[in-house]
Order: sequence, then C-alpha cells, then structure tokens
Amino acid sequence: MAAQRRSYETGHKPKCLVIVDDTTEWDRAVYYASRWAIRSGGGVVMLRIIETEEQNQQWLGVADIMRAEAREDADAALDRAAGRVNGIGAITPERIIREGDPVAQILDAIDKDADLALLVLAANPGPEGPGPLITMITGVIGSFPIPVTIVAGDLSDTDIDALS
Repeated sequence: MAAQRRSYETGHKPKCLVIVDDTTEWDRAVYYASRWAIRSGGGVVMLRIIETEEQNQQWLGVADIMRAEAREDADAALDRAAGRVNGIGAITPERIIREGDPVAQILDAIDKDADLALLVLAANPGPEGPGPLITMITGVIGSFPIPVTIVAGDLSDTDIDALS
C-alpha cells in the first residue's frame, strides 16, 4: 500500500515528479512540471533511471566502469534539466538517480516522498509510439498512487503555458 500523500498539509508542499531520460521529448515534461510548480507553489523532483542489466561475474570490472559512466551521464542530464527548470521558474529542483526497473524505481520514489502529488511524462509525437516508459506505465496506471500527466511531445512552450 502506498504512503499517504501529505502534499498540502501544514509543513509540506506539493512536488511534481518528472523523468529525465534520453528521449527528445524530455524537455516538454520538464517544462510542464516547472510551469505546474510555479502555479501550485510547489517543487520539482527530477528522476533519472539507469537501467541495469544482469552482470556476469567475470566482467564485473567492466560493469563497474559502465555503471560509473552511466552515473556521469545521469548527472550531466540532470544538470541540463536543472538549468532548464531554474530558467523557467527560478526553482531549484531535487535530483534523484536510481538504478533498476523504471516502473519499480518510479513507484519507489513516489512511496518514499509523501509530498509528490503528480508524475509528468512526455509522449513521443512520432509514428513509433509514445515511448517505452509510457508504454510500460500504461500497464499499471490504474493503480498508480498519484495522478499521471502525459504531455504531447510536440507542444510548444506557448502551448504548455496556455495549459499550465
């Protein structure tokens, strides 16, 4: 059972969870989350997930190097996203880097922060579909502990300003 949300209780503030990944549309989710935070007086939590693969013991040293490189890439991606959030609303976002299954890591991050009130994802506008994360989440969305907002990946800043 998910933790009770406390976003609007005294001493708490609502936060929006946004996933920063390698898709071209991540910026749309970050932009929407930033605008939401401005309007709600809340905060932004950026999550970067490093998907891990089974490691063969004889390749453990290589796996450690790959993990370190993935963490460096994750930090760089979160630096870019944090700059974007700060530029939009003078908000300093929280940053989380997790390893493992994306849906499990998102659910765990939500469970550990009772102030998270909204998950924002952006959908790929192309013919290949909305993207792997949205495809994965749609299987469990009916039991998600917080609302999920999916932003169309081809919305402009002006479009998102009008909606948020």
